[in-house]
Amino acid sequence: MKRSIKSKLTFVISLIVLLAVVTIILLTNYFINKRFTQYITRQQELKIQSINSSISGQYNTNNQEWNVEYIQTIGMQSLYEGYIIKVYDNHNNVLWDAQAHDMSLCNRIMEDISERMEITYPQLEGEFQASTYPLKNSGKDIGRVEISYFGPFFLNENDTKFLDSLNTILISVGIIAIASAIVVGSILAKRLSRPILETIGAAKQIADGNYEIRLKGRANTEELDMLIGSINHLAYSLQSMDKLRKQLTEDVAHELRTPITVLQSHMEAMIAGIWEPSTERLQSCYEEITRIGTLVNDLENLSRVENGVLQLDKSEICFNDLLNKAVQTFEKELQSKNIKVVITGPSVKINADQDRITQVIVNLLSNAMKYSEPNKTITMEVFEEDMHAGFAIRDQGIGIPEEDLPYIFERFYRADKSRNRLTGGSGIGLAIVKSIVNAHGGSIKVESKVNEGSCFTIRFPK
Repeated sequence: MKRSIKSKLTFVISLIVLLAVVTIILLTNYFINKRFTQYITRQQELKIQSINSSISGQYNTNNQEWNVEYIQTIGMQSLYEGYIIKVYDNHNNVLWDAQAHDMSLCNRIMEDISERMEITYPQLEGEFQASTYPLKNSGKDIGRVEISYFGPFFLNENDTKFLDSLNTILISVGIIAIASAIVVGSILAKRLSRPILETIGAAKQIADGNYEIRLKGRANTEELDMLIGSINHLAYSLQSMDKLRKQLTEDVAHELRTPITVLQSHMEAMIAGIWEPSTERLQSCYEEITRIGTLVNDLENLSRVENGVLQLDKSEICFNDLLNKAVQTFEKELQSKNIKVVITGPSVKINADQDRITQVIVNLLSNAMKYSEPNKTITMEVFEEDMHAGFAIRDQGIGIPEEDLPYIFERFYRADKSRNRLTGGSGIGLAIVKSIVNAHGGSIKVESKVNEGSCFTIRFPK
């Protein structure tokens, strides 16, 4: 049978408190009883000494006679306290005997004490025992006293009432503690389970496609706050991915619709005899077909890299050589816009796929050149660190808005929605760049300010 987290927490907290309270009560009872029995035993020793001293004081050294009447008083008082005495003089004559004085009272007191100790300490197995002590006066033997008492110790009625009261208090405290634990545990469990239940509800809504839901408030518990933050981040990520998915479908349709529409209109015109199938018109159709083929090829390359199908042909490459070759590739375009390219930094070599790294450099340099105004400078800086090496490409172009920076590596994403295909490309270039860098175990970071330029920094592990 499944139980809710609230009931489980309440049960566990109550069980822990119950065990703690029971343990404390048992230990407290054990140590108190131990100390109390030690105290009672000591008090009995002191009482016997007191009886001995009191009886010894009833001997008159002048006339060498005993005050038997007062000895009887001491004996009766001792009897009510559980001590049965029998006093002898120095000639072994009985001066006073409690049992001879009142046998029935002695028996009743002995039975009461035995019954009380059997109930209170059944494991003690005690019994009445008699001990003889010498009576002295001024250092001289004047007789002896025989004292019978329940040993090794016994409790009077007040002692028993004290222990009963103590046990009652401990049990009451335990019951109150357990009841408080159940109440507090229930409240605590409710406070802990509420954000969890809210998180479960939010997760179900996210699973049903509601990515706009967000959990509000804090649980004042680090782990629960982390859980709430993770669910909110998951919802935000799925919402962004869903938005990008829809945008991807729209962009793919747009990228394919334009060349297909051009091809369709050209073909219809030539089939209908409106246009003659001239070389220029066929060349235009060929360019549109090439554009579709390039788009499909880019998507295939991106899919291979992201799915780990792409095999990297690694060898020792030099960043500086690859950067110089890329600049030579765009030499004509750079001259037409009068853009200057500056390559700085040490000569750095790493093991990587030369063709793929060249593709990364070409894509980044192409973007830097495309979005830079004439008479600007593009800086390409090679660097080397303890565990990494890489390069940075910085332009002085139009820049990227801050709100678009997290999405520029998504396929078909364009920061400027007004750019046409001829200016903005297919929108896959940066996605391919990031995938190739990730395939090498590297990282790519972009910094950009509108109207000031952008800087793409790429690091590879040595």
